[in-house]
Amino acid sequence: QVQLVESGGGLVQAGGSLRLSCAASVRTFSTYAMGWFRQAPGKEREFVAVINWSGGRTLYADSVKGRFTISRDNAKNTVYLQMNSLKPEDTAVYYCAAARGTGYYTPKALGQYDYWGQGTQVSVSS
Repeated sequence: QVQLVESGGGLVQAGGSLRLSCAASVRTFSTYAMGWFRQAPGKEREFVAVINWSGGRTLYADSVKGRFTISRDNAKNTVYLQMNSLKPEDTAVYYCAAARGTGYYTPKALGQYDYWGQGTQVSVSS
């Protein structure tokens, strides 16, 4: 069983930055691709970013490309999401998720993930 715990959410003004962290309680963290998703009120959960097991491959949703950066530290069993130039439409609950797979595996679909965190709220005021 893998437990994922997100932190770093909060309230920020438009144009500001936040850094989300997701700590994983698993010995084999480096065998998982890690993703970030978000869900705004009344909307479906959507893909934000994913990073492969080594950190050598990343993918982003078009809506966050150039503003968000996903990274990971396998020694700390942690994945990060640096969010810059935040917009009100970035307001959502942000979830991290783990998907078994190595190589260039970088899934974007919710159903491809095996474990989910409880989420952290990000609110961006205009």
